[in-house]
Amino acid sequence: MKQLLEMDEYNFLKTNLDLEKLIFLVVSGSRAYGTNNEHSDLDLRGIAIEGKNHIYGLDTFEQFEDRTTDTVIYGLKKFVGLLVKANPNAMELLGVEKNCIVFANDMGWLLRDNAELFLSKRVISSFGNYALAQLRRLQNALCHDSYTEAEQTKHLRNVLNSQLDHFRNHYSSFPSGAINIAMENEAQTELILDIKLGGYPLKDFVGIASELNSIVKTYTKLNHRNNKKDEKALYKHAMHLIRLLMTGTDILEGNGIITKRSEEQKLLLDIRDGRYSFDDIFKMTNDYQGKFELASETTKLPNEPDMNKINGLLTKIFETNLVIGGGTRSI
Repeated sequence: MKQLLEMDEYNFLKTNLDLEKLIFLVVSGSRAYGTNNEHSDLDLRGIAIEGKNHIYGLDTFEQFEDRTTDTVIYGLKKFVGLLVKANPNAMELLGVEKNCIVFANDMGWLLRDNAELFLSKRVISSFGNYALAQLRRLQNALCHDSYTEAEQTKHLRNVLNSQLDHFRNHYSSFPSGAINIAMENEAQTELILDIKLGGYPLKDFVGIASELNSIVKTYTKLNHRNNKKDEKALYKHAMHLIRLLMTGTDILEGNGIITKRSEEQKLLLDIRDGRYSFDDIFKMTNDYQGKFELASETTKLPNEPDMNKINGLLTKIFETNLVIGGGTRSI
C-alpha cells in the first residue's frame, strides 16, 4: 500500500496544503467490507485537521476529492459532524480492520478509539433511511422492466407519498393532506402536486422539495438504463442494502461498528454475484429489516450523542495539533 501511494497519481497527498495535517487514511468500499474481487477499485478515505487559515481565517475546508484515484479526505469538523448525524459512510471508516488503515497518527487513533461517543439512536434513522433508499432504487428499477408507463407513474406516486411520514418526523410537522401527490386518473402518466402549508418554515420546505426532487431524478434515470448492463449494479445495490441493515443492527445491539462482514461474507458475495433471485432478496430483506427494527426497539444506546464529550474530544485533538504538530504511532 505504501509503495502504491508513492505513485505519481497520489502526489496530492504530499503537495496539497489542505492535507498537510492528515491524521487518518484508510481503504474503504468493497475492500473494507470484505466483498472485493480482482476488479474492485481502490477507494481511499481520510481525515485532515483544518489549517490555521481555516480555523482563524476566512478560508474554509470541508473535504478534498480526487476522482482519478477515488480519494476523499474530510476536514475534521466536517467528518465529526457526519459522525454526530450517524452517517453510515463516515461511521464505517472508524470500524475498518487495522489492515485497512494506511496511516494514522496519535490524533487519528484517538478519534478511532472514541468511536463509541458517536453511537446513538440516530443510527435508527440514518442506517434505516440509507437502506430504504437502496431498497426503493432496487424496486423502482425492477418495476421499470415490467410496468407500463401509467403503472410506473402510479408506483412513483406511491413511493413519493410513502415519504410523507418521514417528512413529518424529520422536518416541522404538517397536517395530513397538506402535501398531496396524485394522478388525475389511473391512465395518466403525469403526477399532480397539491401543497397547502401555512406559516411553514422555509428551510424545512426546501429540504422536503430537495428530497422529492432526488427521488424523481433517480426514478427518471432508470428509464434510460440498459437492463443487461445494469443488472450487476442492481445486485450490488441489493448487497449494500442488506449490509447496511447488518451493520446498523450490530451498532444498535451494542456490538460497535463492524465494517468488514466476515461472518456474512459468502452471503453478501452470492447476492452481488446474482446467485439469488430478487424474490429471494426481498424475503431476505424483510428478515434483516425485522432484526433491525427489533434492535431499534430494544437498543440501550442514548437518544443523542453526548455533545459535551464530543466537543471535549475535538478540543483535545486541535490543541494537541497546535502544541506538538501531531505525533505518529505505528500501524
